[in-house]
Amino acid sequence: MQRLRQVTRLRKVALLLVATLYCACATNPVTGERQVTFMSTEREVALGRQESAKVASQIGLVEMPRLTDYVSVLGARLANHSPRRDVEYRFAVADMAEPNAFALPGGWIYVSRGLLAITGSEDELAGVVGHEIGHVAARHSATRETRQIGVGLLTLLGVAAAGAAGGASAAESVAQLGQVAGAGLIATYGRDQERQADQVGQEIAARAGYDPAGIADFLATLDRDSVLRAGGKRRSGSFFDSHPVTDERVRDTTARAQRLTPANLSPIARDRNSFYSRLDGLLVGADPSQGVFQGELFLHPTFGFSLRFPAGWRTQNGHSAVVGISAKQDRAITLEGGPVVSDPGDAARAFARQAGVVLEDGKRTKIGGLPAYRAVARAQGRNGTNLLHLTWIAHRKATFLITGISGARASAAELRELGSAAASFRPLSRRQRGSIMEQRLRIVEARAGESLAALEQRTGNSWSVAETAVANGLSESVRLRPGQRVKIVRAKVYVPSSR
Repeated sequence: MQRLRQVTRLRKVALLLVATLYCACATNPVTGERQVTFMSTEREVALGRQESAKVASQIGLVEMPRLTDYVSVLGARLANHSPRRDVEYRFAVADMAEPNAFALPGGWIYVSRGLLAITGSEDELAGVVGHEIGHVAARHSATRETRQIGVGLLTLLGVAAAGAAGGASAAESVAQLGQVAGAGLIATYGRDQERQADQVGQEIAARAGYDPAGIADFLATLDRDSVLRAGGKRRSGSFFDSHPVTDERVRDTTARAQRLTPANLSPIARDRNSFYSRLDGLLVGADPSQGVFQGELFLHPTFGFSLRFPAGWRTQNGHSAVVGISAKQDRAITLEGGPVVSDPGDAARAFARQAGVVLEDGKRTKIGGLPAYRAVARAQGRNGTNLLHLTWIAHRKATFLITGISGARASAAELRELGSAAASFRPLSRRQRGSIMEQRLRIVEARAGESLAALEQRTGNSWSVAETAVANGLSESVRLRPGQRVKIVRAKVYVPSSR
C-alpha cells in the first residue's frame, strides 16, 4: 500500500510537470515549432525596456538626427518583413567606438557608431540589422541559457580584480557599492543561434529589397578590421567568442545569398554616395566629451581636470565611470561623478548611509586646490576584509568620488600607490586642453588615378592607408576614380560644448 501511494504521488508530480512544460511551450515564429520557454512576450518586453535604459545611461546614444532617423527608417522597413510581429522593434545608434551590433529582448536593436564607420552600403547595413532582428524573431534571448557580458567599462575585469584582492567578497563589495558600474548588458548567443540569425536576417533583407549578400560583404570588412586592430594577426577563437569563424560565415552567407532573390524595391539611400553622405560628421574613436586617456593620464575637458593612474595599469573609460586595474589584478581604482555639494564631508556621510559602511580615519584636506575628504571603509565578505580607500573632491560642476580597492593585506607601497592616484587630481593646463582631439568622419572626392596615400596627404586624413582601405572596402593599392567618394577622418582640437 505504501509503495502504491508513492507511485501515485510520483504520477501526480509527473503530470504536474508535464502540464507546466506544456503551458511554458510557445510556437517559435521562425521555425514554426513548439518549444519550451519560461519567458513570456510580456516579460521579454519588460526586460528589454529595463536594459535599454541601461544602454542609454551607461553606454550612451548618438545624437545625430540625420543618421539616427535613417537607421530607424531602415530598421522599420526590415522589421515589416520579420516573421515575428508581436513586439515593437526599436532602433538606435549606440555611442560605442568599436564595431558592434546587438539586440535586447523584446525588440530593442542597436548598431554602434564604430560599426557604421566601416559599413560600405545600405545593403551591408540592412544585413547587419536584419541579423539582429533575426535574434529577436527567433526568441534567442528567451530560449537560451542566460549569459551576459558587460560592455563599455571593464566591469568583469574590475570585479575580477576585486576578487583577486580579497576573494569573492571583494567582488561582491564592488558590485554592491556601485564602484564598478555596468555599461548595459549585451547577450551572447550560441553558434547555431548566430547561424540561424544570419539565415533569417538574409531572408528579411531580401524581402525588403536588399542584396542578401550585404551581410557577407560586411563580415569580410569586419574580418579585415579585426585583423588590422590586432596588429595584422588573425584572432584565434576563444572561450568567450560565441560567433562562428568569420570565414565560415562569409562562405555560408555568400552561398545562401545566391539562392535568394531581392524584392524589386528602391533603397532609402539611392546609391553609395547617398549612403556615405549620411555618415558625414560621425564621431570616430574615443568621445572626448567623456574624457580621454593619454597613457596613464586621464583628461576630462568638460569638467576640466586630470587624474593620473599608476603606471602599467590597465585602464578604460566608460560612460558612467573610469576604471583602472593593477597589472597583478589585485587592486583597482574607479572614478565617478555625483551631484554638486559644497562640503565633500556631506557626500561622504551620505555615501556611508547608503552603502551601509562605517568610515574610518576621515579627514578634510585639499586636492588640486579643491575641498576634499578622505576615509577608509571595510567591506566584510565570506573570505575576509576588503579595504575601500575613498576620496571625495568638491568640484564646481560635480562631486567626484575616487575609490581605491585593495585587500586587507596590501603592502604600504601598494597603498601609497592608491593614495597617490587620488591625490593627482588637478585642473587641466592650457597645454593639456590643446592636446585633446576629436575625430570626425568626412566624405571627400578623389582625383583621377589618386592613391590612398596621396589622398591622405591632400585631405589631412588621420586614418592610415590601411584603415582607409578597410573602411571603404578598397585594396590598399587601389587607384581611385575621378569624383569617387571616400570616407576619411579629420582631427581637430576638441572644444567642449557650452551646454
